[in-house]
Amino acid sequence: MSMTIPGSEVYASRPQSPEELQKHLPASLRMHTVTQEQIDAVDALTYEVVRHRLWSVTEEMGEALKRMSGSPIVTDANDFDFAIGDEFGQEVQVGLYNTMLVGAVDLAVYWTLQHRATNPGIAEGDMFLCNDPWVGGGLHQNDVIVYQPVFHDGQLFAWTSAICHEPDLGGVGLGSFSPAAQDVFSESLPTPPVKVVRGFELQDDIADLWTRRSRVPMLVGLDLRAKIGANNVGRTRLHEVIERYGADTVKAVMKRMMADSESRLRSKLTELPDGTWKATGYQDQSHEGDRSLHKITLAMTKAGDHLTFDFTGTDPQAGVINCTYAGMRGGVMLALLPILANDIPWSAGGLMRCFDLVAEEGTINNATFPAAVSRGPIGPAWLTGTLVAECLSQMLDRSVDLGKSVQASCCGTWDTAVIAGLDERGAQPVPFLNILMEPMAGGYGARPTVDGMDTGGLFCIPMGRIPDTEMSEFLYPMLVLWRREEADSGGPGRQRGGVSASLAMTPLGTSVPMGLVFASAGKAVSQNNGLSGGYPGNTGLDVLVRDVNVLDRFAEGTMPVGLDAIGGRVEIGQNYSQTYVAPGEVLYMHWQGGGGYGDPLSRAPQAVVDDLRSGKVSPEAAEKSYGVRVDAGGGLDEAGTRQLRRELLEQRRSRSVIDEGASGYPVLDLAGGRRIDDNLVQLPAADGGVGLVACAHCGQQLADAAHDDRLRLAAFDGVPGEAGPQVTSDHANYVDDDVVFRQFCCPGCWTALYSSIVPVGHPDHARQIAVLAG
Repeated sequence: MSMTIPGSEVYASRPQSPEELQKHLPASLRMHTVTQEQIDAVDALTYEVVRHRLWSVTEEMGEALKRMSGSPIVTDANDFDFAIGDEFGQEVQVGLYNTMLVGAVDLAVYWTLQHRATNPGIAEGDMFLCNDPWVGGGLHQNDVIVYQPVFHDGQLFAWTSAICHEPDLGGVGLGSFSPAAQDVFSESLPTPPVKVVRGFELQDDIADLWTRRSRVPMLVGLDLRAKIGANNVGRTRLHEVIERYGADTVKAVMKRMMADSESRLRSKLTELPDGTWKATGYQDQSHEGDRSLHKITLAMTKAGDHLTFDFTGTDPQAGVINCTYAGMRGGVMLALLPILANDIPWSAGGLMRCFDLVAEEGTINNATFPAAVSRGPIGPAWLTGTLVAECLSQMLDRSVDLGKSVQASCCGTWDTAVIAGLDERGAQPVPFLNILMEPMAGGYGARPTVDGMDTGGLFCIPMGRIPDTEMSEFLYPMLVLWRREEADSGGPGRQRGGVSASLAMTPLGTSVPMGLVFASAGKAVSQNNGLSGGYPGNTGLDVLVRDVNVLDRFAEGTMPVGLDAIGGRVEIGQNYSQTYVAPGEVLYMHWQGGGGYGDPLSRAPQAVVDDLRSGKVSPEAAEKSYGVRVDAGGGLDEAGTRQLRRELLEQRRSRSVIDEGASGYPVLDLAGGRRIDDNLVQLPAADGGVGLVACAHCGQQLADAAHDDRLRLAAFDGVPGEAGPQVTSDHANYVDDDVVFRQFCCPGCWTALYSSIVPVGHPDHARQIAVLAG
């Protein structure tokens, strides 16, 4: 839905400079600031001491929030964050929890300074609450921020904030996810900034209005007080630092922290070649009943010390798979922080000065009101981050020094399942609602020198974790049949992607069916792509087993360890749907692992044997994906492996179509070549022109940039199952588009240069040589 309601543009928050914000402020709101001379005057020792004190303040805020919250989303999954900002809200210090939120927190403060400074005013002892994703603070309505101005001697000195995902804030769907929504009015309604604390006192009317909307008001009310408590801690500790070191010194350190992070990131960018890198990804289905693919496309340009992320060409907003500008910005930060700024302090206010965003309004990652955005952070914002990570990794792969930060796509998406119903285990039935948090155990993408972490977590929540099974069974009427790592879920590659896991559960302690909401992606096309020929990780799969009572298996003395041992009728769960799981039936979820790096046929055979022994890879994948054979004792069959790999390379040759002109190119001497990635090198042309591109393994010339507009490769499109046993779902169950396993190989040695599962019309970014300029 692309219409915009007149007047709603006032809620569209965007980054603002201090100079722009100052124009909106009344004279009565005095701001504490310092000059550049004061910033420069802070000595190195004081700077480091105060900087670490500010870090400890945010850490203590996080601990306070976790200790006071009763929600497993906070206490177990760590889906929250916090920040300290300067007087204008620029983020000085952020937490290591949900890093996507970093892209949204400051936007809420900017908006508040613009629109609330005069009426109702910003005063000492105030706190504001907001869950409007167009304003910022969070990425969708379930992200609720409580933030406060901190005053010193009557001047606005800083802002602190605490934010977490709430389990339910009303709306049609359980957990405020409405799979059929076509606009925001079917979801939890967004609330622009409102004073929830005034004069250091919680406003009961606002608190009651807030919790009344939820199916779990006690948890929401407790989280509200936890965020207020975290801000109280932040204010108290910040005043202690000011008292110890002086307001001007502390502010000077805050300003320098942002400037230093900006300077270090710009310095790193300057060392890298200029160029443009492109990536396109897809959301399969936009709402319940939809069978289409919806794309986000990115062109990332690096020029000098600056990045531009251009999303022009992204599909129009649709269904529930939309995010606002805050979500798009959060997706960029999701990737930028760990990949490009992993060795730089995360003073986000400085880091965000190093890039620009270009995006058409009314698209799925820059949606206009009243689009449905409940899926925002775990759909389009996440995919935005995945595409940014892919482009950043391609850029960094050209650098020997910075290439260690290259990483294939991680688990690709969050597989959402919300269950709700009646818990009848006590004296009186009580309602419950639970978001299954097990998909936190996603697989990480492979790097050029190491495999991806198995069940390592989520890229956007570095300190995330999965809940304790026994605690979940204690809190909710459910029995977990198994929760385990799954073989083959990591993308095959020279370095293997990290494997993911699966969960099977059945209701226990209730006599009525549980309501169930699915909201996910990555079942028809890859969202966990590999790099440099590495294969994607597994496709997602959700299954309901009907017409069965699994507890009968226990009565028979059998513990089911797989779907085939349960029996019953298998019903494939759609990406977006509202359904149920009845007592005795089974919900099975298998979420995504990470992508591989490099051609899997170049993986060390003994590493594959080790993966077989540890259950990371199946015998089928060992042979089909890696070309590795084992002997009768389970050891490496070296001769058989050499023969099998020759056969698989011949299979690639026989099934592929070679680009016209490729056969006329010679084999080049690679001496003096410059690395592009694991498989490609760039050489100067004989006439001193832009350069030649060749295979790093056999020297086969693949392009002459003076004449070619793309690499001359061997191409293959096959059914998705050709990618290997990690393809666990049939795309025809979800979308009507034609989907293929696409692979590009060197026509000289048949090394895989690109491997993915994409729609037939997917743009061939992998063959474009424009990205190699610079």
